[in-house]
Amino acid sequence: MKSLTLLRLLGVLVLLISLAGIPLYGQGQGQQPGQQDPTAQSQPSMGQQSAQGQSQTFMGKITKSKGDLVLRDDAGTSYKLDNADQAKQFVGKAVKVTGTLDATTNTIHVTNIEAPSS
Repeated sequence: MKSLTLLRLLGVLVLLISLAGIPLYGQGQGQQPGQQDPTAQSQPSMGQQSAQGQSQTFMGKITKSKGDLVLRDDAGTSYKLDNADQAKQFVGKAVKVTGTLDATTNTIHVTNIEAPSS
């Protein structure tokens, strides 16, 4: 009788250990811990879809926010602009900004600002 109870206990233990290796529900299949699902990353509104570090185009209006010049898109997202000298002539105007997005600080490293083509 003791050996049967011991075998059941051992079987339950083996089952628990094997289940511990299965990812929790909702985790991506085949992903390493710490990796993000690339389809779950948010894309910049009105921007061209491209990898971070590559030039993107953003549409919106240049406004002032907390002493900085920002680009506010139609969805209400604000992007800080790193080139205030180039942006200040467009304050209050709709523009097309080309540059690279630093997603950690939500800052666009501006390469060009121009009025959008009609």
